[in-house]
Amino acid sequence: MAVTATTPATRPSAATSRTGAAAVTAALALLVVVLAVVDITQGTAAVGAGEVWKALTGRADPADASVVIASRLPRATAGLLVGAVLGMAGAALQAVSRNVLASPDTLAVNAGSYLALGLATVTGVSLPLVASSGIAFAGGLAAAAVVLGLSGLGSGTVRLVLAGSALTLGLTAVTEGLLLLFPQQTEGLYQWNQGSISQNGFDGVLQMAPIGVAGLAGLLLVARRVDALALGDDAARGLGVPVRATRITGVVLAALLSAAAVTLAGPIGFVGLCAPALVRPLARRIRPFTRARAGLPVAGLAGAVLVLGSDVLLRAIVPADTAVAVPTGVATSLVGAVFLIVMATRVRDSAGAAASERLRIRSRAVFLTTTAVLAAVLVGVTIAAVLLGDSKLLLGDVVNWAQGRAGQTVGFVLDTRVPRVLAALLAGAALALAGTLVQAVTRNPLAEPGILGISGGAAVGAVLLVTTAPVAGSWGLAGAAFAGAAISSVVVFGLAARGGFQQNRLVLVGFGVATGTAALISLLIVLTDPFNATKALTWLSGSTYGRTLPDVVPLAAVLTVGVLVAVLRRTELDLVSLDEDTPRLLGLDLARGRLGFLVLSVLLSATAVAAAGTIGFVGLVAPHAARALVGRQHARVVPVAVLLGAVLVCTADVIGRTVIAPAQLGAGLMTAVIGTPYFLHLLMRSRR
Repeated sequence: MAVTATTPATRPSAATSRTGAAAVTAALALLVVVLAVVDITQGTAAVGAGEVWKALTGRADPADASVVIASRLPRATAGLLVGAVLGMAGAALQAVSRNVLASPDTLAVNAGSYLALGLATVTGVSLPLVASSGIAFAGGLAAAAVVLGLSGLGSGTVRLVLAGSALTLGLTAVTEGLLLLFPQQTEGLYQWNQGSISQNGFDGVLQMAPIGVAGLAGLLLVARRVDALALGDDAARGLGVPVRATRITGVVLAALLSAAAVTLAGPIGFVGLCAPALVRPLARRIRPFTRARAGLPVAGLAGAVLVLGSDVLLRAIVPADTAVAVPTGVATSLVGAVFLIVMATRVRDSAGAAASERLRIRSRAVFLTTTAVLAAVLVGVTIAAVLLGDSKLLLGDVVNWAQGRAGQTVGFVLDTRVPRVLAALLAGAALALAGTLVQAVTRNPLAEPGILGISGGAAVGAVLLVTTAPVAGSWGLAGAAFAGAAISSVVVFGLAARGGFQQNRLVLVGFGVATGTAALISLLIVLTDPFNATKALTWLSGSTYGRTLPDVVPLAAVLTVGVLVAVLRRTELDLVSLDEDTPRLLGLDLARGRLGFLVLSVLLSATAVAAAGTIGFVGLVAPHAARALVGRQHARVVPVAVLLGAVLVCTADVIGRTVIAPAQLGAGLMTAVIGTPYFLHLLMRSRR
């Protein structure tokens, strides 16, 4: 009787779930159709819904029909296809990794595809679209393999994002270096990297659609195995599921889908992260969506809604003639950055983000020797930086210039080169000191102004001023950079403080803010000067090109104050970096001290960005190296870190402007190439 009583109760529930799943799927499909129709009616030409209908039925004016058939209909179709494949790719990656933050963006799939296509482009060989898709697939798959290998499948939610985001920064830096070195061969690649669904005819859509269908078919074939992974590795093996092979298959198919989207429209950011997250609450109520065979297509529909909705919203807010130049990927990246920040405040990691450093005690002799060696190296690097360049000089030329007796040519070279060297030295020292302060206050060895989005906020403020008021002075630029850095730091530290500056939350929120600021900078450049991608690349690469002595005065002033404060309050820094209880037991106002150090780090980062652009990883590498050399006492860490930062950035600047002279690479690109492996090394060490 018990079985008879419960059976009728379960059957209606299953039927209701199927009905609800069908209703939700139909509603999403209808929403996609509505957004596609609205998207077709938007543009610079006044073609309304009536003209669109006539064009589709063959009764329209030839001019209107040409606009609809050749441009707008392909754009809407591309948006639908790109959103669908990215949504399904994100859902597949999250399922096989059991990680709600996995996506083509956070696994560096898009960055790997971008680099692979950049390398293919610089060769000057014209490739068909399908071949380009294959190259993008290989690059994206290789990047995903590196990230998954470093983070471990299912081993930690935040660790995967940290590895993916760091690798993305490094790969993007290499690609942007290629763009600066080969401007003619890579013309248009920067705009393409922002992600745009605009099309010229249906050729691209028709060639990429079969790849998307093949990827979806493959995922549906392994759907049952993917569902079994949700039970855990041991349970899945008990059911006869080859766990490793299933995961590899899922990652390969997801990379194939992402490659189709990247080849067709460029990297459309964060759709693969947001679409499955929108479906997840529905899956808690509607059981069929928990299974891959139903969840994957629904995630695809949600992705199409995101891409088409972003494009429609963008063209509704921004004037039509301007909206043409604004990539859809910028809008989705802004939405995705907010999404990532919100999720970061809720996600808990199963493993620490970084290894705790051992307490090192070094003798005073070691500290003095290290400081003396670094000072000598700094002097040597500075002399080399002044003498080397597209025009090589002698020490006698510098002496004559300092005494006002140099010739016109030598005088011109040194008048332009010396401010560059000073900007690099001071920016490196300021970023190293800022990183030291942030790591001490947050007790997080992965914290750094660039990673936490502080440098990105400063860059937004500076670029906003440069693009709207090009005649602004050095102090105005520094003020704008500080305002941007202050806003981003309030967001990052405000959200992270709610959890007691937990390592995972702080860094993940910082990555979200950094992503959002990068999208804002792209939007500013496109809206103000869409054809001058070099301006954005030069600024974001951390270039000291064109700096003058007045440009470095604010940085010199702030750095002087920062070093004095750090040295005078070195004991307080030591106490703050220990734990929460010890400073309070000794009567220290922890909140006020922490706030003071954070404000100082924001000032240092902002003025460094204003003087030398965005330079990443210096605030991570220099404090780590300083602690390894002289121990953890800040009386010793601060001067050594400052010297290391100055040497690192100045060396990167010299290499960037001499190795491939007369072409130049920004110091930020060089430090990213150095800092990315170091950051990934820290993650590997913490995993062990």
